[in-house]
Amino acid sequence: MAGLDIAEKRLPQDGRILMKIGAKDIDFRVSTCPTVHGENVVLRILDKSGLVLGLESLGFPARELGLFQGLIHSPYGIILVSGPTGSGKTTSLYSALQILNREDVNIMTVEDPVEYQFSGIRQVQVNIPAGLTFVAALRSFLRQDPNIIMVGEIRDRQTAEIAVQAALTGHLVLSTLHTNDAPSAFTRLINMGVEPFLVSSSLLGVLAQRLVRKVCEKCRKSYTPDNEILKNLGLEDKIGQNIQFNKGTGCLLCNQSGYKGRVGIYELLKVSAKIQELVLKKASAEEIRAIAIKEGLKTLRDAAIEKLFLGLTTPEEVMRVTLES
Repeated sequence: MAGLDIAEKRLPQDGRILMKIGAKDIDFRVSTCPTVHGENVVLRILDKSGLVLGLESLGFPARELGLFQGLIHSPYGIILVSGPTGSGKTTSLYSALQILNREDVNIMTVEDPVEYQFSGIRQVQVNIPAGLTFVAALRSFLRQDPNIIMVGEIRDRQTAEIAVQAALTGHLVLSTLHTNDAPSAFTRLINMGVEPFLVSSSLLGVLAQRLVRKVCEKCRKSYTPDNEILKNLGLEDKIGQNIQFNKGTGCLLCNQSGYKGRVGIYELLKVSAKIQELVLKKASAEEIRAIAIKEGLKTLRDAAIEKLFLGLTTPEEVMRVTLES
């Protein structure tokens, strides 16, 4: 069903199944990997009807929403979204493209794979066997007169360098990068082999994100956390203030888990003149983070704790998805 070679058991394979289940179009990504005990198979299930687009509906706080909307309306430069697999990076980029998608704007994307299709956007699917790589597609894009380019992922030096070149020649480039937080994106690009002066002059901002599970609306109840939890969250100053958190007790709606749905937490670093100086000096991610916090950066842990105080998630979720900041 996924179009894989059923006689090939020695090599990893990737495929895709499109199925209509009821009134829904469901997309299954199929990945096989040979192990000593036989082939391991993983399915990734995408329900296209459940796609929520629009930055306002993704959980952006007001400050980060305003900053990000300002960044994506820049005439040129690179905006990166970072985070692990399954943290909602593609959804954030698609939401940005939806805002920018107008008849007079030429938007071109190269993706592996194209997860959702949009009218008015020229989307290219990577095809490695045919030689259509991220690099080959990007080189072609520069001759196609685009205004905005979206690269599914910056994986290597060549892709990074062409993305930088595109940004410096008057294009807005959106892409993703696998880093743990926003400040690490600068050191990651430099470690890939991109010159620091090119990174500092082309990068506009980095959005790091995660998804935290939401407390089930049906079985939620309030409770007072003990002091140990507050200490673990770095909230020692709140001890003795009779704080109330929410948790789910478990019901049929949430399959007894206490959680239903997910919401994004965001760390948005807008590049300033001071941060550009640090990047030129090849400063560490910790040094960049320290300056960014002075300039108003809200870390992933801070963003998660905000959601905690709003009653949307639990302390366990905050500690599961974020590092101490």
